[in-house]
Amino acid sequence: MSFISYLINGLSLGSVYAIIALGYTMVYGIAKMLNFAHGDVIMIGAYIALISMTQAGLPPIAALLIAVVVCTLLGMLIERVAYKPLRNASSSLAVLITAIGVSYLLQNIALLVFGANAQTFPSVIKWKGLSLAGGKLNISGETIVTIAACVIIMAVLITFVQKSKPGQAMRAVSEDKGAAQLMGINVNGTIALTFAIGSALAAVAGVLLCSAYPSLTPYTGAMPGIKAFVAAVFGGIGSIPGAFIGGLLLGVIEIFGKAYISSQMADAIVFAVLIIVLLVKPTGLLGKKIQEKV
Repeated sequence: MSFISYLINGLSLGSVYAIIALGYTMVYGIAKMLNFAHGDVIMIGAYIALISMTQAGLPPIAALLIAVVVCTLLGMLIERVAYKPLRNASSSLAVLITAIGVSYLLQNIALLVFGANAQTFPSVIKWKGLSLAGGKLNISGETIVTIAACVIIMAVLITFVQKSKPGQAMRAVSEDKGAAQLMGINVNGTIALTFAIGSALAAVAGVLLCSAYPSLTPYTGAMPGIKAFVAAVFGGIGSIPGAFIGGLLLGVIEIFGKAYISSQMADAIVFAVLIIVLLVKPTGLLGKKIQEKV
């Protein structure tokens, strides 16, 4: 039963990584930008939800919706102020350095506003979960809801990108921004929408993460953000199913590494697996090699 319990916990943690990775992979797949401030948007979303529940007395669903709205607006603001002016920059390093700067800015703003002390995050999920095999296997409500939310979000995103007009515009912008603009597609609006969706997912991931691990600090989103980026690369950055699969595998590897090898070595094991995968398949599990036009 312990193996199954570890597997379920790994899928739960991996689901959070997958939701965050979906935001990374959408932004990169469409705007070709690595938004390393994404992890800190997770932290901001969690703080907004915490304040909404503890100080405003709002129910968890309302707190989550407010966090989603705030993070959506924050993501669009970051894109407009920090990334849009660098969209045609000659070097990709400019965007990367800016993203790191935005990350530190959000962390320091959170330090000033909320303080450095860890705050206890109340669970937004009141369901106690399931007890199976005569009580030998207990699955918490947070675990079930997190896995279900991840599957639903991935399915909705795939349907949105494949079937809707904004989704088709995203695919066109991803293929060729210049050609998309000539066809009448609003490239700026499409990229802003992509950041908005990614940041909304970050808010959901932040609330689910802090519900499962109820400690919130200004640095809460840093390591999950990095691991989710690893998951996106692992699965094939730019691929929505790849981000989903990469996140789940990463969570399972991390939990099994902690359980059967060493809790101190778990992070090292995760990154070692990534290196091995990229040596064998540089584009990730579901990534495709892109031919660049010259």
